[in-house]
Amino acid sequence: MNTYEQLDAWIDAHFDEQVRFLQELIRVPTDTPPGNNAPHAERAAELLHGFGLEAEKHRVPEAEVRAAGLESITNLVVRRQYGPGRTVLLNAHGDVVPPGEGWTHDPYGGEIEDGKIYGRAAAVSKCDFSTFAFAVRALEAVARPSAGSVELLFTYDEEFGGEVGPGWLLQHKVIKPDLMIAAGFSYQVVTAHNGCLQMEVTVHGKMAHAAIPDSGVDALQAAVRILNALYAQNTLYKQVRSTVEGITHPYLNVGLIEGGTNTNVIPGRVSFKLDRRMIPEENPAEVEATLRRVIQEAAAGQPGITVEVKRMLLANAMKPLPGNKPLVEAIQKHGQQVFGEVIPAMGTPLYTDVRLFCEAGIPGVIYGAGPRTVLESHAKRADERLELEDLRRATKVIARTLHDLLG
Repeated sequence: MNTYEQLDAWIDAHFDEQVRFLQELIRVPTDTPPGNNAPHAERAAELLHGFGLEAEKHRVPEAEVRAAGLESITNLVVRRQYGPGRTVLLNAHGDVVPPGEGWTHDPYGGEIEDGKIYGRAAAVSKCDFSTFAFAVRALEAVARPSAGSVELLFTYDEEFGGEVGPGWLLQHKVIKPDLMIAAGFSYQVVTAHNGCLQMEVTVHGKMAHAAIPDSGVDALQAAVRILNALYAQNTLYKQVRSTVEGITHPYLNVGLIEGGTNTNVIPGRVSFKLDRRMIPEENPAEVEATLRRVIQEAAAGQPGITVEVKRMLLANAMKPLPGNKPLVEAIQKHGQQVFGEVIPAMGTPLYTDVRLFCEAGIPGVIYGAGPRTVLESHAKRADERLELEDLRRATKVIARTLHDLLG
């Protein structure tokens, strides 16, 4: 057998162990919010120690974690140094959105049925804790590299933008890789993604008894006018097209609305949170300025109404750096050999914390265990799941890719 076949054989021989590792990771909740994720890092470090992979624990100061809207963050770094040469970093995040309703499997059970593993983060992205860890184990057991380094980075704030995960580690120079691969969610190699602007809009009126509505100022009616103006913008966005394959046009969503005190009370305050996805060609500052103008113009002319607009998150789009070519070529080559089909390089409408590496000048791509499309994985929906065969094959692709990059 050649080295690639030996890597594949090692992964096959240890696959049951890899699945058990993923099950243990799924069984420790990491709902974000609230974002009390240090306990998961402790468990992950314990499991990695059992494989001989020692993790550095980088605890982010509580004040910085709270400022980011979370409760506790411990980032993990595993460094494997083989000799002189470039450092390749593999990054996966363990934080997840809360399970929500509609599950037919325990969201934190790691149950296996019909060749699939179920649970929150089974597909995005605790699965790639196991993809990356077992790819490194296979590499060391079979190829025994003598050049370069691999670093495993496991973080816990991707859902909130990555600023106290990769952002914090880059800022404090804890990590300085030459190339990086981030947790994936489909067969594709992702080289670009949308940006994201999230804002909270609070509309203030004057509360009053519903029997005498003219004595108050209805904040909900004002909010409806603002929402209609925003949704009108959403119609216009469809006329703007991205040139990046896999990305279509900008769009806007209002995901949370709160307000009022009771059925028989004119609401004096209504707030809503919006999510504006930006294609790579857009200027984030201009996008935000336009939204603020649309909101203020919709609120104008309504006596007694005031509006506050607060930015919650600004995540820039990921734009490919020329230095990502070795990553793209290796993953595409081995992906085609392992999966038996062409692995395209393209963009995604999602946003991730990989942009932070690219902004720091570190070429990166997104690739890991996942189905052909994000939709198939049920990510952020009930019964999130991952085909175990996809996990096995993605691990082989990463191990083979590392062998090429460090060879």
